[in-house]
Amino acid sequence: VPVVIDFWAPWCGPCRAIGPLLEHLAEEQNRKFVLAKINVDENPMLAQAFAVQSIPAVKAIRNGAIAGEFLGAQPEPTIRKFVADLLPSEAEKLALEGMRLAQEGKTQGAESLYRAALSKEENHPKALLGLARLLFERGDEADAIALLGKIPLTAPESEAAQQLLAQIRLQEGGVSAEEEEAYRKKLEANPNDLDTRFELAQALAASGKYKDALTEYLEVIKKDRKFRDEGARKAMLEIFEVIGARSEMADHFRGELAKVLFS
Repeated sequence: VPVVIDFWAPWCGPCRAIGPLLEHLAEEQNRKFVLAKINVDENPMLAQAFAVQSIPAVKAIRNGAIAGEFLGAQPEPTIRKFVADLLPSEAEKLALEGMRLAQEGKTQGAESLYRAALSKEENHPKALLGLARLLFERGDEADAIALLGKIPLTAPESEAAQQLLAQIRLQEGGVSAEEEEAYRKKLEANPNDLDTRFELAQALAASGKYKDALTEYLEVIKKDRKFRDEGARKAMLEIFEVIGARSEMADHFRGELAKVLFS
């Protein structure tokens, strides 16, 4: 739910014009957004935190970030448009409902809603990401990749899209998890067999055993940094994207990789 913050003070004439209009719009929209009125005289630290230098100052927060703002007295149509732009579009509502159904395991209904959202906004990030996940789960990797490529890098969904892309690339380059045991037995017989160790790492990554895969890739790099056109290093970077570049596991193996590469 978006939050509209009205920074005001009792002595501010324009504030007395804007405040009641925002209150009316909040009531008219029936709680589709929250109106927070901040008296700057009583809350100077809040005003400072939001870099308010003059009032009236109105700022909108959506998804934890500033989504819009305006300063000074504005005509009613301008303020109405400001509020309207904050509220979820029809595509947004459809995408959010699709996400809810997907979480409940109702994939067919979720897919229909995602596609309906994209029919209204062809590049809606939530719908693109949600539909790409469903397609990937049922094996349509090519279509999933095409959808993910449409998500702007500036969208909040971009990081999740990059993680999913990395996961798809890992599984495309891997082998079936059923072959894992055969690779392990072959490696036990010859620990210096880099081809087998690399293929084992690929199998582990493809089946989601990322810690074990990173361990094997690191061993390959220790023995031959340029093996298969630095394939082990590239694969480790892709796994970091999947598990989260700032995750504890990624931090640990990034440090271990640095020790090998720069020792």
